[in-house]
Amino acid sequence: MIERLSHGPASVHGLMEPFALSQQMISKHIAYLVRARIVIKTKRGRESVCTLRPEAIKTVSDWAFNYRRFWEESFDRLEVVVNEMKKQQMKQAEIREEKENE
Repeated sequence: MIERLSHGPASVHGLMEPFALSQQMISKHIAYLVRARIVIKTKRGRESVCTLRPEAIKTVSDWAFNYRRFWEESFDRLEVVVNEMKKQQMKQAEIREEKENE
């Protein structure tokens, strides 16, 4: 739905077309997007038209990017620790093996 709205405003009916969902489900989804301030819903005659708020998407994108960077750095540090632990286990196994072979 957001992908569709990134190409320009669309009516609620127009947003329903690619989805196998009822109008009630689509309206509920749009209501969540409106509440999250990602989409603006206006009336044009009898039709409701939805417009994407790109600045809201940028805010979400920036927020997600910061968390993605945080988690990537955390996993990188974890990988270093795990690799160090594996090296220590291998060294300990070699020492045990040498002692057993003596």
